[in-house]
Amino acid sequence: MLKEVIATRYIAPLREGGSLPGLVEGDDLRTYVMKFTGAGQGRKTLVAEVVCGELARRLGFRMPRLVTLELDPVLGLGEPEQQVQELLRGSGGTNLGMDFLSGALGYDPLAFPVSPQEAGRIVWFDALINNVDRSWRNPNLLVRQGELWLIDHGATMIWQHNWPGAEASAARPYDASDHALARFAPDVRAAAADLAPRVTEDLLAEVTAEIPDVWLDGEPGFDTPDDLRRAYARPLLARAAGIAERITGLGGKSKEGK
Repeated sequence: MLKEVIATRYIAPLREGGSLPGLVEGDDLRTYVMKFTGAGQGRKTLVAEVVCGELARRLGFRMPRLVTLELDPVLGLGEPEQQVQELLRGSGGTNLGMDFLSGALGYDPLAFPVSPQEAGRIVWFDALINNVDRSWRNPNLLVRQGELWLIDHGATMIWQHNWPGAEASAARPYDASDHALARFAPDVRAAAADLAPRVTEDLLAEVTAEIPDVWLDGEPGFDTPDDLRRAYARPLLARAAGIAERITGLGGKSKEGK
């Protein structure tokens, strides 16, 4: 399971995301970007962050370390902004923390070119998880010491919002025409050859085991958290096998490298 940390101080809200993440300090004296169960799509957004973030890490991508952050709503009593107070009051208990990358800058494709190999790996991964939030408008990539880091995977695996239709939803192609790295001729074929065989049942079981039970309890149609964990794994396993052939929108910069 993810490391458990207790939030000891709320530092400031971060304005970059629509869900109003916050900068907090933990009882381990580290600083985290905190994402709340009381924001946006609630716990399902946090589940997506864990599944996709931990899968990315195991596939060799740079990802800030994830932890669970236990929040006492009393931390929000002194906040002058009502929206922040309400968010903290509605998010007591287990939330998600992401290591704060000091000195990291938001990715600008005009200032930071990416090789076709690295672009291909990221495009393939985003196709696997159906990430609709890595566009040139909002890359959700950071650059730190010349290296590219992946962040913010809450808007992924949209099939989790309609489990009866999950299989059909997960079978859809991935449109990469607006992807932040589409301009760099992503070598998706090479990425698939390396990454697809590594997405196994065992790996996905390891990844989904990181999801806290409290975020899975009570999901309609599932008797236990482990039943739901397997439901998260199945579409990813099926998608890994053939998604490279169903990435559209790259035009001349296609998966074939033409």
